[in-house]
Amino acid sequence: MIERINKGARMSDAVIHNKTLYYTAVPTTIENDIYLQMKSTLADIDQILKTAGTDKSRILDATIFLVSSRDLEGMNRAWDEWVDSENAPVRCTVQAGLMNADWKVEMKVIVAMP
Repeated sequence: MIERINKGARMSDAVIHNKTLYYTAVPTTIENDIYLQMKSTLADIDQILKTAGTDKSRILDATIFLVSSRDLEGMNRAWDEWVDSENAPVRCTVQAGLMNADWKVEMKVIVAMP
């Protein structure tokens, strides 16, 4: 069975299949500050995980897309404040061009459901 959360014609907010959740988050705060954008992205992830009935301790894999490598320090600061250090996931950070010129970060997570 495949469950789609907030299903739309173009995409769903999240998809759950085989007790695994897939989600991509973007900043909800659009300020020219990577720390604030990353904090808002992580808060967005917390919200969808709560809606789905899980939490960040169950994140298996996180891929972070940064527009600029100069933002790595600010992104890591927000990440380190947020991540469950007892259950840190696999993480990959890549430099990428994003579709919204105001975004400095985008993040994809794969999460085990309880």
